[in-house]
Amino acid sequence: MKSRMIAIAALGALLGLPALAEKPALESEDQKTIYALGLALSKQLTEFGLQADELDALYAGLGDGILGKEPKVSFEEYLPKLRELRTQRMQMVAARNKSEGKAFVDKACQESGAVRSESGLAYLELEPGSGPSPKATDKVRVHYTGRLVDGTVFDSSRQRGTPAEFNLSQVIPCWTEALQKMKVGGKARLYCPSDIAYGDTGRPPAIPPGATLVFDVELLDVVQPSQPKP
Repeated sequence: MKSRMIAIAALGALLGLPALAEKPALESEDQKTIYALGLALSKQLTEFGLQADELDALYAGLGDGILGKEPKVSFEEYLPKLRELRTQRMQMVAARNKSEGKAFVDKACQESGAVRSESGLAYLELEPGSGPSPKATDKVRVHYTGRLVDGTVFDSSRQRGTPAEFNLSQVIPCWTEALQKMKVGGKARLYCPSDIAYGDTGRPPAIPPGATLVFDVELLDVVQPSQPKP
């Protein structure tokens, strides 16, 4: 938490307070780069679920800290309250995302024919495979793309251009369950509610609290364990 607040202060210095609330012209490459830094920092604050009408207070605290003005509140006194606010906001964001995720998966099941299991996993076969199916203890080689329900890609082996290898006993429960339904050579779409993904905490900044995740997965191989040398 403290390091995050320091990062906010550093950004304020770069932006040249007190004109923080003014919209920058973004004419030079430096201005555009610093604007991108602001976007990066905003992702670190997603847990707080800040609203537009709260930004003035954020800017005011940032400006007072950078310019060495007398603070209007004690940082040490309010640090525990910051932690409380973070927890409260994360719970609110998680509840909203879980509700939106459920509606998204419900619609996907109706329109696409995905089959939902007791765990909440919705599984849609895109292309059948012809090879073996992995067990929960196996290691697999896959290509995959992970998206949020709004279409934002948060991870993709295809974008990196290199298949990924995972032990099915060490991934999110959604993957452990779904990959056992696939055969090598097959492709599937997985709809993973937060309960069988990253839960109410998510993995900020890429995966918000309570987020439902959608994965397009191609099972390339079940990796055979290395044989010990004689």
